[in-house]
Amino acid sequence: MTAAQCIALVDCNNFYVSCERLFRPDLWHRPVAVLSNNDGCIVARSQEVKQLGIRMAVPVHQVQALLDRHQVQLFSSNYALYADISSRVMSLLGEFAPHLEIYSIDEAFLDLTDVCDAGRIAYGQRIKKTLWRSVGIPVCVGMGPTKTLAKLANFAAKKWRRTGGVLDLSCPRRRERLMRIVPVEEVWGIGGRLAQRLGQMGIHSIWDLCRQSPDTMRAQFNVVVARTVLELQGISCLALDEVPAARQQIVCSRSFKDAMVASDALLAALSEFCSRAAEKLRSQQCVAGALTVFIETNPFQPREPQYQRSATLQLGHATQDTRQLVGHARKLLRQIYRHGYRYHKCGVLLGHIRPEAVPGQLDLFADDGAGQNSGRHMLMHTVDSINQRFPAALAVASTGLGHWQYRPERLSGHYTTQWRELPRVRC
Repeated sequence: MTAAQCIALVDCNNFYVSCERLFRPDLWHRPVAVLSNNDGCIVARSQEVKQLGIRMAVPVHQVQALLDRHQVQLFSSNYALYADISSRVMSLLGEFAPHLEIYSIDEAFLDLTDVCDAGRIAYGQRIKKTLWRSVGIPVCVGMGPTKTLAKLANFAAKKWRRTGGVLDLSCPRRRERLMRIVPVEEVWGIGGRLAQRLGQMGIHSIWDLCRQSPDTMRAQFNVVVARTVLELQGISCLALDEVPAARQQIVCSRSFKDAMVASDALLAALSEFCSRAAEKLRSQQCVAGALTVFIETNPFQPREPQYQRSATLQLGHATQDTRQLVGHARKLLRQIYRHGYRYHKCGVLLGHIRPEAVPGQLDLFADDGAGQNSGRHMLMHTVDSINQRFPAALAVASTGLGHWQYRPERLSGHYTTQWRELPRVRC
């Protein structure tokens, strides 16, 4: 007899905060928050900060008095640290299941079918304890016959401490009891607007949604909502994606701490963003056929002159070469830049992405031989290899123009990625 499917979602608790606390044990049970790239907004909160009523993405200056009063410890985003800790977590999770889907930097789905039928809760606790002991990151584990139910189980495991951080929703009666008390907006994929429309139909709890006909939901909404209903009913519609799909678009942008006026400063920022986007493109072995550049002033400063523009270039030859993308970005910036404005944000978007192995449209008049492409590919691969070993060792010259980059004021150490910053223990 074939065992019932069991999908688990392992989600790290307050991941960025947990990473910061990992090397600062004095901060456990104290309020901690992590800030955005320019230290402007709060992007991660400890439970203590959440209990203060501080919302996600709120600007720091709006809650500065509250932060000071409760002595909240603030950190600048340390993405090198977070990525390395995430890699360690995912590597360990791969030892617990034959199939693993990395859903985000701090979440992963595991297929536990035929792995832990004798004791799912005990197996979940084993995962939880192993990650805490080996990496130092607290997690919660939700289990169910579908990915949507695993998400719901994880939500409940985080919300109610009596679950011990592990919950299995394979029992229909347990699922019903939980669904009756959880609002429909907590369902994976049900946003605020959709929840409002469902509420107008008398669908307020997850149980209300679960009892609907998938065909009716498809007719009223779309196939995604119909699949969600089936998943809540225990019918799996979403398979595990063990190999992440290549991105169809890559966006790199940033809001600046201090507004910029000079075009050279904007070009320096755009060159850096092109470099990052190209690295991501090469990491998934793809090329881009279109480039968009955009610039904008600060809409939250209505007394200042407002301006925002974007320009797109369809590339004659799809590329992953940083130098070519920066050259195209320079031309696009010249088209849209206007003097007299204080620019608050800029960025690049790569589109028409396809695998580099797939041949594109040929141009009979272009002087772009296979040897040149091979040389460019080898050069970019060499640059990536050097930068992985020595971060930011090589860069396009134009990124050095101006001083657009904000220097984080509260950045923690690179405890796991740089030899000179390894933690020292004295005993």
